[in-house]
Amino acid sequence: MRVGIFCFLLGYVLSQFYRAFLAVMAPALEADVGATAEQLADASGLWFLAFAALQLPVGWALDRTGPRRTAAVLLGLCGGGGALVFGLAQAPWQIMAGMALIGAGCAPVLMASLYIFARVFPPAVFGTAAGVIIGVGSIGNLGAALPMAWAAETFGWRESVLALAAITFATAAAILRFVPDPPRAGVSAGAGSFRGILASRAIWLILPLMAVHAAPASGIRGLWVGPYFTDVFGADAAGVGQATLIMAVAMVAGAFAYGPLDRVFRTRKGVVLVGNLLCTAALMALWAAPGSGWWAAAALIAAVGAFGASFPMLMAHGRALFPTHLVGRGVTLLNLFAIGGVGVAQVASGRVHGSVPGGGADAYGLLFGFFGLILLAGCVIYAFAQDRRD
Repeated sequence: MRVGIFCFLLGYVLSQFYRAFLAVMAPALEADVGATAEQLADASGLWFLAFAALQLPVGWALDRTGPRRTAAVLLGLCGGGGALVFGLAQAPWQIMAGMALIGAGCAPVLMASLYIFARVFPPAVFGTAAGVIIGVGSIGNLGAALPMAWAAETFGWRESVLALAAITFATAAAILRFVPDPPRAGVSAGAGSFRGILASRAIWLILPLMAVHAAPASGIRGLWVGPYFTDVFGADAAGVGQATLIMAVAMVAGAFAYGPLDRVFRTRKGVVLVGNLLCTAALMALWAAPGSGWWAAAALIAAVGAFGASFPMLMAHGRALFPTHLVGRGVTLLNLFAIGGVGVAQVASGRVHGSVPGGGADAYGLLFGFFGLILLAGCVIYAFAQDRRD
């Protein structure tokens, strides 16, 4: 199982990388393929929407066929194939198609890992285990910053993406070879399904925040941090790489920090709510003063990344509401809302940014305000949720 989890960890590193690498490649894609900022926002959004669209089928497959084949087949065919389409793209629509395929390929990786944790590990450490794999897997987020900027400049963005395609194929093969499926859970007569999960009022008070909590950090890190520092502060490729690296490190630190906090403070709801309100405060500060200075902006962007990394704790909160035989479908339902929310918000963000004539600092201020307001709305609803610990 240790070797299998390591294989999934490699897959999640790739997933984190693919969702974030557009930010540093945006100038090259605009020059070589003719992609506009709005088209790249759509491409980034399609990654998340395709990822989300696969969550319910993935949940069914995890419970029925197990994590090994579910993850290996999708990561190899869609993830590796999508990277090939991206690396060979000659037009913006091919970038979008490649990102959508990659999103579908990455869809089962984290959920398969969480499925194994839920089935094999004690329930009380689920949040910590999820935080660890998300934190370590976020090395991919770091790799999509300065290292990707360097590789694209040194070898070319096409060559770099094609090399990633080969790595993705190899990782899928390793998952198929080394991951053992845990024993199936016994299912009682009349066992529920997605409909039974959605019948719970407790879940509906968690889902709105699940849908918006990752949108600011993922959206900004996945695309907008690069154009923001370029357009507002005149940053070059190295400056963009530095800004993205700062935010990526903050996101990794946040994922590790959230993991054990429910056992420290003896509450999951409180940890999630306070963290997301602090993230909202950072976004509101960026809305108020988007051009206040490079380092001030970098610090606030880092705060968004760190406090916006509450996914493992939210997932643990929701996981505690599911019976064993519905773990696969339960966690993928939560992830559907998380990733789907990022995708919808990312597509909408391109329209919000483009609504300000001439762009500039005001356009980015409005963008940060948009992210802050939807996050605040999610926090208000979540405040009425029932706390739940294992």
